[in-house]
Amino acid sequence: MNFQEGEFIYINKPYGMSSFGALAYVRTRLSRLLHVKRLKTGHAGTLDPLATGVLILCTGKATKRIESLQYASKEYTATLQLGATTASYDREHTVNMTYPIRHITRKLIEQTLPQFMGEIQQIPPEYSACSIGGDRAYKLMRRGEKVELKPKTLRIDELELTHFDPKTMQMSIRVVCGKGTYIRALARDIGQALSSGAFLTALCRTRLADVRIEDCLTLDEFPAWVDKQIDKKD
Repeated sequence: MNFQEGEFIYINKPYGMSSFGALAYVRTRLSRLLHVKRLKTGHAGTLDPLATGVLILCTGKATKRIESLQYASKEYTATLQLGATTASYDREHTVNMTYPIRHITRKLIEQTLPQFMGEIQQIPPEYSACSIGGDRAYKLMRRGEKVELKPKTLRIDELELTHFDPKTMQMSIRVVCGKGTYIRALARDIGQALSSGAFLTALCRTRLADVRIEDCLTLDEFPAWVDKQIDKKD
């Protein structure tokens, strides 16, 4: 593989690491092995630190494909906790409010989900990388400043309930969507549509374009894999 000319590397991003952190790990190792100061690299489609799954890294001239990959279809699996919310709509923050849950049934959920199919309007999370006057929304929030984000048009092609536990009030979904979709915001909106609240407890991107999670390397697997690629090149 010619990483300096341009290659794609498929990583299964681990929980708790930022997309940039995964990119930096790979870039540092590649740059050292190739004896270059800083190999040109980029990633297509940011994942939240608390999310796992498909992260496509591009090197060299392959970085020109980043924008087209960001517009490609994506698939996620997610687990939602019903009856409560957090400021970030996931487990990054603690529960800030609780809501009624006795009325929620599997039938109600299945009747509710179709309203989020097709072209919809979604307000991004306040704790997101959306730009407001040159600042990132999450940075403003952490400084205690007020953030107001406008709804964005996006598309959800598939939304399937894969599991519901009425005892724990947890539900799992599979989502196929386009660019700009925040699954955390979808969890928030599903909770509101159920006359309750919801936040994400788990999120995994299982596909980006034609790349599936089964095609991806873990960061633990990457060093041995890249050593073999460099040996083959030599």
